[in-house]
Amino acid sequence: MDQESKKLLEELNNSHSLTVEQYQYLIEHMDSQLLELAAEYARAYQHQYYGNKVYTRGLVEFTNFCRNNCYYCGIRRDNIQCERYRLSKSDIIECADTGYKLGFRTTVLQGGEDFAYSDQDICEIVRSIKKLHPDMVVTLSIGERSKESYQAYFDAGASRYLLRHETANPELYAKLHPASMSWENRMNCLRDLREIGYQVGAGFMVESPGQTAKDLAMDLKFVEEFKPDMCGIGPYISHKDTPFAKEASGTLETTLLCLSLIRIIYPQVLLPATTALGTIHPKGREMGIQAGANVVMPNLSPGSVRKKYSLYDNKICTGEEAAECIVCLKNRVSSIGYEIVEDPGNRAGF
Repeated sequence: MDQESKKLLEELNNSHSLTVEQYQYLIEHMDSQLLELAAEYARAYQHQYYGNKVYTRGLVEFTNFCRNNCYYCGIRRDNIQCERYRLSKSDIIECADTGYKLGFRTTVLQGGEDFAYSDQDICEIVRSIKKLHPDMVVTLSIGERSKESYQAYFDAGASRYLLRHETANPELYAKLHPASMSWENRMNCLRDLREIGYQVGAGFMVESPGQTAKDLAMDLKFVEEFKPDMCGIGPYISHKDTPFAKEASGTLETTLLCLSLIRIIYPQVLLPATTALGTIHPKGREMGIQAGANVVMPNLSPGSVRKKYSLYDNKICTGEEAAECIVCLKNRVSSIGYEIVEDPGNRAGF
């Protein structure tokens, strides 16, 4: 590790802020020593605010229909190879109930932007889950909606919303998405969610097609300034049925560095060790936790549909039942000295 990198990392550890150019320097001068020191600083904050606790989010992928045509995504509208499905309201509620019995205190309802489910439908599902389990936190991850829709879901009982910003660079956003999608609208949605009072999750892909070190640095600066309550990042992984099928996937090392830097930038953040990380390396999620992450998101979807929610190729855990997933994860997490807890896992200080 060169002296400038060490100096910048120490500055970040003290002030939780760098310029875009300084973040870029750290990314461009990454080596094993920098990764190690960044992870050491990150773990100190992780333990300060969360101890050795790792929180679970039970993921219910309830529809793979999507109106959007993002160039990187396996469930994009124009992918005719994708076998589509929608879960019924009762199926979704049953998945959340199964999760509760397994110890999950947060459920994440995630899907493509599928307007076959009306706002009323979404609100009914949220209210039903809350009625069944008042102490369960309901998180939504269903894309860009109007502020009125977001308000309705919040009033129904949803208290968290995940909406990855994908990239902080509007030019890169335009390369990853069709012209019908707007970076400005995505940012407006994130602001709307925060104004309403949600705990807001943002996030980005690491080393997506065309992404530069400066783009990644802009993402880190965005995290510093917006301070999302949760930040979901993972390596870009290509999907065979998309325009980016032949693009190289993101690397473990850059993803781990970004996880550590995000924890140092915003020590209280909730930071998932994502399925994508576990997909590119057998111990990716464990390494993510050791780099500063403190959330895992096992799948609660019925086994019959898991393989169909294919955002990228070779996704792990598509054949396991929810109970198998959680037992496996508990063992993995305890093997590195951490503990999965039955707790909704709010962001420290929220």
